[in-house]
Amino acid sequence: MGEIEDAIERADQEAFTREPPKTLKGQINFLMRQLKTTRAVAAELGVSQRSVERYRKGERRHPPKDIQQRIDTAVRSRWQPQVRKRRRKQAAATGGITVETRARFGYTAPIGTTDDGRFRRLTVHLTPDHARRLFEAREAGAGDQEMRQIIADGFKDVYFQDGGVRATDLSDVAINDIDYLDLDY
Repeated sequence: MGEIEDAIERADQEAFTREPPKTLKGQINFLMRQLKTTRAVAAELGVSQRSVERYRKGERRHPPKDIQQRIDTAVRSRWQPQVRKRRRKQAAATGGITVETRARFGYTAPIGTTDDGRFRRLTVHLTPDHARRLFEAREAGAGDQEMRQIIADGFKDVYFQDGGVRATDLSDVAINDIDYLDLDY
């Protein structure tokens, strides 16, 4: 996953109204309710069907770290889908998203002005339209570069052009060398 995808996942997890199961047995039982069979859970986790049965019965309580990480990821990705959906819908309709980042921004500007890219630390609240475009692109399976460009367009509209008030001849803002990126909605 890329930076944008990771940031969306973190923002989704902040929306949880209840914590996901913490015990191994609870996590496996949750995955069993979601995926229905031990074979499906085993395929999801990349372990044997017998290992899943052992985890479920409590015969084995401490899987290797990489397998525990896969279990945690599988549980968190399926936890409270309606809460996630409701928050995304609200962000796309009325709330918008807040993007905090430190990255190198470059842009195309008219002759006589500087268009040298430089690192900036920005926290900008993007419009609901940009949030909607970002979520639709993610649902359509867009790559990190395409989602990065949607955020760059949002920065151009909201931050650099201030909603069309200034720098109207600025075009093609690009985000490069992301140091960190965090979303909130």
